[in-house]
Amino acid sequence: MSRLLSSASLVAVTLALAAGGLAAPAARANDKLVELAKSDENWPMTGKNYDANNYSPQKQINKDNVTKLRPAWSFSTGVLSGHEGTPLVVDGVMYVHSPFPNTTFALGLDDPGHILWQHKPKQNPTARAVACCDVVNRGLAYWPGDGKTGPLIIKTQLDGNVVALKADTGEEYWKLENSDIKVGSTLTIAPYVVKDTVLVGSSGAELGVRGYVTAYDVKTGAQKWRAYATGPDADVRLADDFNKANPQYGQKGLGTQTWESDAWKIGGGTNWGWYAFDPGTNMIYYGSGNPAPWNETMRPGDNKWTMTIWGRDIDTGEAKFGYQKTPHDEWDYAGVNVMMLSEQKDQTGKMRKLLTHPDRNGIVYTLDRTDGTLISADKIDDTVNWVKKVDMKTGLPERDPEYGTRMDHVARDVCPSAMGYHNQGHDSYDPDRKSFFMGINHICMDWEPFMLPYRAGQFFVGATLNMYPGPKGDRQNALGLGQVKAYDAINHKYKWEVMERFAAWGGTLATAGGVMFYGTLDGFIKARDSDTGKLLWKFKLPSGVIGHPMTYTHNGVQYVAIYYGVGGWPGVGLVFDLNDPTAGLGSVGAFKQLQHYTQMGGGVMVFSLDGKGPYDNPNVGEYASGG
Repeated sequence: MSRLLSSASLVAVTLALAAGGLAAPAARANDKLVELAKSDENWPMTGKNYDANNYSPQKQINKDNVTKLRPAWSFSTGVLSGHEGTPLVVDGVMYVHSPFPNTTFALGLDDPGHILWQHKPKQNPTARAVACCDVVNRGLAYWPGDGKTGPLIIKTQLDGNVVALKADTGEEYWKLENSDIKVGSTLTIAPYVVKDTVLVGSSGAELGVRGYVTAYDVKTGAQKWRAYATGPDADVRLADDFNKANPQYGQKGLGTQTWESDAWKIGGGTNWGWYAFDPGTNMIYYGSGNPAPWNETMRPGDNKWTMTIWGRDIDTGEAKFGYQKTPHDEWDYAGVNVMMLSEQKDQTGKMRKLLTHPDRNGIVYTLDRTDGTLISADKIDDTVNWVKKVDMKTGLPERDPEYGTRMDHVARDVCPSAMGYHNQGHDSYDPDRKSFFMGINHICMDWEPFMLPYRAGQFFVGATLNMYPGPKGDRQNALGLGQVKAYDAINHKYKWEVMERFAAWGGTLATAGGVMFYGTLDGFIKARDSDTGKLLWKFKLPSGVIGHPMTYTHNGVQYVAIYYGVGGWPGVGLVFDLNDPTAGLGSVGAFKQLQHYTQMGGGVMVFSLDGKGPYDNPNVGEYASGG
């Protein structure tokens, strides 16, 4: 039964849940997702598993035979804007999503040319006008059911609604409003399912939206808890022992005290990136984004708790720790990037439960995820210049004042740019090689701030940006805007790195076959030797890539799949036909060459060795007249 949940019904169901406690099937549902993620046949969540490591133990495709990869089949979504994220595969069905209008498709892997069902929502077109940086969507979530309620696909819509669909039919099961587009709050995030809870973030910091993450009951849509990034401790949901292990990070009262007056109410800190979950700690991990406005003069103070890595109890929403990476951010280094979990020995030989996060500010952080203790903070590239180093005792960045921003001053050659040396790409971790494979931007900028008033639903930025390749790129020809790197977090070193023509925006896939995969903005999927970085194979796709690859096995055949469809922040000039180099919040100038290498058009392309696939038998999918 499809139902739109009103605020009254949400409150009623929430109170009923509180009175009765959490149902027993919660753990069982969680266990089902864990088991699905262990199977080579499934890719049930963004990142493959709760570690969010985008790693597959499959070896059918390996460094010795990857040159034999050929297209097996493809599917067009019929949508032109940027295709971020990755499809899901569960029990022989691939679930495909698109950017606005946020269409969802279910394809049976035995005959993927036959659409099992599709969901095309009708949305308020106003959402397009207030969306920052293209009308992308980062993916779907799958809930495997509990015996009483069947499996569900959870999706977000640009207009701020969250929808649960019956996985077998695509029929709407429940629908609720998470974000109000009248104030500029949209949804681009992939929902995240843990136990019987679905987490949904928020977008719109560039319009002064106050960021929050919300937990909903996956079976009913009832709100369980909501935690803000700014404001009073009760709103931010700080635990009594918040940052007990690291009081130097800050503890109570700072969500208001580090802001001037009530600026925290329009202070940003939205989270539209990725989550990870550790069943052992019962914590979810994610990052809050940039403060608003971009103009730092208008918001004195550290602006907590924007730009923060959070560890929250999944059941209560209480924050056990919060580490703010860029206090009083001056450059839009929104800290929502991927959180990858691993267990490794530190340099003393002690086994640690770690969280590794390549941040937009050009630092890749590794924390002990049990309490937030900072283990390492290394520059993603030696050209990062706004910060000299991170003090490992305090966790604070030691800024270089030459690259600070202030009124009546143009800050020049700041590295990285507002796009960061890392952005929304979902990276990977190979536990055998202890290597993080990171898709990197190599972009710097000039920054000129200006004053502006806040108006609900309008852009609240306050800076004009010019962007261009970093020092290792070709600035004269606006090329050399990206890198791909293999990183060792424990030993603070890069095992290998390569330059790319454009930013490696989408992310990476690691495999036990010794091959890592990624897509490029100019329209290639590439395979490199995980140990050396040597380019082993590539294929030209119909359009540029801003999503990340995934892999699955079906009928004994390993496949690699990737979305194509240029767009996102680097593609806004191409998508919206813009020419002013400062348009698109500075991206148009940086990526002015992109139109010479690719054009729009979205879908998914699937590869296998020698192109083996469902249509090797030409009778599959043929029309049978029955005569």
